[in-house]
Amino acid sequence: MRIGLAGVGRIGAFHAKTLAALDFVDELVVTDADPGAAKSVADELGAEVAPDAEALLASGADGFVITTATPAHAPLLRQGIAAGVPTFCEKPVAATLQETIELTGLVGSTGVPVHVGFQRRFDAGYRRARAAVESGELGLLHTIRANTHDQAPPHASYIPTSGGIFRDCNVHDFDILRFVTGREVASVYATGANKGADFFAAAGDVDTAGALLTLDDRTIVLVSATRYNGGGHDVRMEVHGEKGTIAVGLDHSLAMRSAEEGVDFPRGARKWSFMERFRPAYQAELTAFAQVARGERTSPCTVRDALEAFRVAEACELSRAERRPVALSEIEGI
Repeated sequence: MRIGLAGVGRIGAFHAKTLAALDFVDELVVTDADPGAAKSVADELGAEVAPDAEALLASGADGFVITTATPAHAPLLRQGIAAGVPTFCEKPVAATLQETIELTGLVGSTGVPVHVGFQRRFDAGYRRARAAVESGELGLLHTIRANTHDQAPPHASYIPTSGGIFRDCNVHDFDILRFVTGREVASVYATGANKGADFFAAAGDVDTAGALLTLDDRTIVLVSATRYNGGGHDVRMEVHGEKGTIAVGLDHSLAMRSAEEGVDFPRGARKWSFMERFRPAYQAELTAFAQVARGERTSPCTVRDALEAFRVAEACELSRAERRPVALSEIEGI
């Protein structure tokens, strides 16, 4: 397959390396707003360079991977759809709720396959948790805990374009919550605080956040996020049911230590970034995209899925700003 990739920043360069190592990729062509960056990545991987996305799409690409900064996602996704090329787009597909709604309608009307990059759906632990819920192994669910705790904050320049901590970090929790439980969020109550650098507050954001979600079957979900988790990158989910509890991310790389005497858990090396934590999931995700591009399966994470996760994040941001519970019925959707 000939795969085109737009955007060779941190996640883009990571995806390019992943694609170059996969057996199904015969040719890789990259482009970036910074031609020098594109050439550097291409030289390292033996890839081609296209001057822009239009040229890339016209070069016979079998699949198009969008890993640029968020403001470019929607315009590039529209280009991929217009060219009729199966497209993978990192989250979010757009910076605003309204444009996400518009893109959901566009994709639905054209039939061009689009796969959105929520890599946790391909993580073995989360898939095992989903199976436990679907099989009834846990019985009825009553409580779920989910967290995304970054080891260190991103560069200050990123925060004003990130969309805020709920749209940037916890949106992954909101998507995987839907994936694992098969349920929708009915209402949220969210809050946040600034405990570290001033640039979060300057951008109207927070560096630490929490939310209480109620699902449509009345399951209670506790969600947290922070940009300052010095013990390591910590992404987990606990699913509590009447017959048992299952946890994702509870292994020997856990970014915490026990205060109890005689306990030596965890004993392994910690993980320090989302790329390290989810490397196998990213590989599986891009392999699945190749299957989508070849027509072997439907998209495992659609733009409509991205819209629903975005709506939850939007509700949390509104709740934080107005200091009140927000029903998902208040947030526009399709």
